[in-house]
Amino acid sequence: MNRRLWLGSCGALLAASVGVSAQQRGRTYRIGVLGVLPPDSRDPETVRLSEVFAQVLRERGYVEGDNLIIERRFWGGVVDRLPKLAAELASLKLDVITVNTNPAAQAMKEATSSTPIVMMLVSDPVGAGLVRQLSRPGGNLTGVTDIQEDLTLKRIELLKMAMPKATRVSVLTSEIGGFDPVRLAAIRKDQNESALGMGVLLSRFDIRTAADFPDTAAAIARDRPDALFLDHRPINFYLRAAIARFAIDHRLPTMASQREQVVAGIMMSFGASTAGQLREAANYVDKILKGAAPADLPIQQPTKFELVINVKTASAIGLSIPHALLIRADEVLQ
Repeated sequence: MNRRLWLGSCGALLAASVGVSAQQRGRTYRIGVLGVLPPDSRDPETVRLSEVFAQVLRERGYVEGDNLIIERRFWGGVVDRLPKLAAELASLKLDVITVNTNPAAQAMKEATSSTPIVMMLVSDPVGAGLVRQLSRPGGNLTGVTDIQEDLTLKRIELLKMAMPKATRVSVLTSEIGGFDPVRLAAIRKDQNESALGMGVLLSRFDIRTAADFPDTAAAIARDRPDALFLDHRPINFYLRAAIARFAIDHRLPTMASQREQVVAGIMMSFGASTAGQLREAANYVDKILKGAAPADLPIQQPTKFELVINVKTASAIGLSIPHALLIRADEVLQ
């Protein structure tokens, strides 16, 4: 490329960049957030995840308090709060609304069919009836799926590698996941049968709110399982520290879906990066603010899954993680 053409190209790119910046400075964008809990200064992981999302937006030119207003609502894991909070956000005429988890996505979909919605930490959006298909979702919803149900058997397999003699596993779950009951029953039937093929009997314990945890924990203790499996429901993320303490007290190996749960003391996790999903969701927010239609943005699926192991927790319950499993881990917390 000759010097004149190169300089001309640089000038055009600079002009385009200045034009975009000027456009963003000249307009205030308004987005909504329907989350489970606000970032807590006592919980560095929630603060870190919140900053991941904000950082991507800043890199795209959106700065809260300057050209960006964010309306936040948090449902605290109490599903009955969702319709009211979703209706509030829908009434504010926002440019785009972000939601995490299936229950929040379902509530937001029912509240508005016009405001663009970007989902994250949502499992099986087609099966949950949120979109028609992943490649062309249609309607006003798009975002990121974490395909959690598809990973259940892999997590059980990894748990068996950590504790080969485990034959009875308690599953801490919730019925507020936003799934069609018939489809969920079929999924669980397949999971039960496949787990039995690995020599593992699954027993499920349902929990709806934090107030239910003491009674549910007591029921699990009476069941005397070999290990505890945390389903991907929001309540298990919310209660991750309390669940970790319970499991350590009862010397139970634990498997979960998110790195942040292992940081809180759960023994192992396997799943898509939460931070990675937040980055993808923020990128979609940017695309929509620049004019993209949600119906034309395919649902993003994770391509990389991370295995995280907390060896301190394993040691606390008297378990030595096999070397073959440790070398497979993406991160080992000491």
